[in-house]
Amino acid sequence: MLTIKKTIDQQELTFALNGRLDMLTAPDLEKELQEMPKEITSLVFDCKDLEYISSAGIRMFLIAIKRLGSSVKAVHVNESVMEILEAVGLVSVMNIEKEA
Repeated sequence: MLTIKKTIDQQELTFALNGRLDMLTAPDLEKELQEMPKEITSLVFDCKDLEYISSAGIRMFLIAIKRLGSSVKAVHVNESVMEILEAVGLVSVMNIEKEA
């Protein structure tokens, strides 16, 4: 299960992800990305409560990067999710901040 809390601050959109981002829940995030207002120029994935990400979830990050380029970042990424992002090389194309 995944819950997505959406916050907009001027032209920055933040998705706070809670749960598992996998093949069952990725379509929910994909829908949010498709409905993202055109005026958004910066996107933040707050991964503080993200427990797991699969290849389907990584695909959602890539879709966001394709749309907004380097203005997409993930913050508060825990060790287990960071290991997956590093293994697939996402750290080289996306700004990622580990959890404090």
